[in-house]
Order: sequence, then C-alpha cells, then structure tokens
Amino acid sequence: MNINQNALSTQENSSKNWTWQGYNITYQTEGTEGVALVLVHGFGACWQHWRKNLPVLGKICRCYAIDLIGFGGSDKPKPNQKISYTFETWAQQIADFCREIVGSPAFLVGNSIGCIAVMQTAVNYPDLVLEIALINCSLRLLHEKKRKSLPFYQNFGASLMQKVLNYKPIGYWFFQKIAQPKVVKKILLQAYYHQEAVTDELINILLKPSQDQGAVDVFLAFISYSQGALPEDLFPILPCNAIILWGDQDPWEDIKLGQEYAQFPTVKEFIPLKNVGHCPQDEAPELVNSILQNWLSKMMP
Repeated sequence: MNINQNALSTQENSSKNWTWQGYNITYQTEGTEGVALVLVHGFGACWQHWRKNLPVLGKICRCYAIDLIGFGGSDKPKPNQKISYTFETWAQQIADFCREIVGSPAFLVGNSIGCIAVMQTAVNYPDLVLEIALINCSLRLLHEKKRKSLPFYQNFGASLMQKVLNYKPIGYWFFQKIAQPKVVKKILLQAYYHQEAVTDELINILLKPSQDQGAVDVFLAFISYSQGALPEDLFPILPCNAIILWGDQDPWEDIKLGQEYAQFPTVKEFIPLKNVGHCPQDEAPELVNSILQNWLSKMMP
C-alpha cells in the first residue's frame, strides 16, 4: 500500500490543541466570521474525517471539528474515576469546547455515534446548542434495551462477545488483528457505497490513532458500553430543532429504521441521500456541504 505521508503529515501539523480536564484534545478550525458550527466524528474516526467539509463550510461560518477524548489525536486515558467513555462524558467535552474555544453557542453536526454525542450535549447543555444536524445516526442496536427484543441466540451471542473481548489478552489480540490496513480497508469498503472514496489517505487517517497508548483500552471500553441514551430517548426531550441526513446504502444503520425518527416534532427534515453509505460527509462531501450550507443560511441574519 502506498502511503501519502506528506498529506497526512500536513494535516497532523495543522491541528490545534486544547487542554480539557488535564488531557490534550486536538481539533481543527476554518473560518473566522459568522455563526459557529462544531463537527463531531463517529466511532474510530477523528476530525480529519471532516477534512472535505471544513474548508467549504468555513467560508460561511466559524467551523470547528473536534477529536472526542479517546479518539484521533486526543489523549486516550484508561477508563478511571475521572474519565468514562460515555455520551455524558463527550457531551461535557463538547459543551466545554463551546465555552472555552468557540466562545458562543453553536450549531452541532454529528456522524454515527457522534450524533448521540451532539444530542446528549443539546439535552444536557441547552444554552450552548442552537440546532443540530445528524448524519447516519447510530441506532445503537446492541444497547441492552434493544437486545432484549432480539432472538435469544443473537442476544446471547452479543453478550458473549462482549464478555470474551473484555478478557484483556483476547481483547488486545483482537484489536491488533483489526488494526491493520487490509482489515480497515475491508471495513471501509463495506461502509462506503462509492468504493473510490476509500483511499490510502483515509485508511491511514483512521489507522494511525490505533497505535497510540491507550487506544486498545478505549476500544474495549466502548464495545462493552451498552447503556446510556438511545436516539429515541433523546428526540422527545431535545430543546432544539434537528435535521437528519441518511445515506440510503448504509449497511450498518438501516435507513428504514432511521426514517422512524422523522415522526418526532423536533425533527424538522429527514433527507435521504441516494447511493451513499455510512459516512456521507466523506463519501459525498459536495452533497452534504450543500445541505449544511443551506441549513445554516436559513439561520443567519
């Protein structure tokens, strides 16, 4: 595999740093005027998953993309009394980021589990969130509430997998097996409908943080996290409006299930994205950027 080290190095060197609760958090920003927009990545991703969106959106607003603690270039402390890898933790991080770095309430955009993080932020810190946009929201199908409705063998299998992987020697071995270029590429080719979007650059952006100290512990902590809020728990209590974008070829989060969220009064628009997979912001950036620009323009004075 040919690695575009120069491109990757340039992105790394351009990232900014913020100290949160004693930990280093990386982020990037584009634009100096207008409303504030914060982009939040999904599981295993980082701010660079928005690299095709930041320059475009930064032309009309102050645009930020943040690495959640445990991911990307941010620190990856082992779960302890101070840090747990939950949506409440990430909501607090995003809220503090809005206070300390953004300096104002913001529009929030999430992808996958990032959607739950921005929803939790809006619910817990309503004074800091203007509106939210959700891109292929995680359905959290392995949540303990949802597993109860699964056939016994599926529920048992999921529980057994979590228990086995929580045995550290096995969990560490499993992580090392999947944190390989060929495996990451295979996973991405499942998630992306447009295969040409799965580039060496993308693979290395997502793979590099897996080599950081603590990355294995974060991975194991999250795959055993079957609690916290579900989207359907948060939509009824959202203090702000939301729009939803959904790639109709997502193999992990079925658009038919996602469309059920359109029934909530806080969801003002549900936008299917034809022939797009799980990460539309990276796979079809022109489409997503146009929708987000239109969304933001409606809110501008």
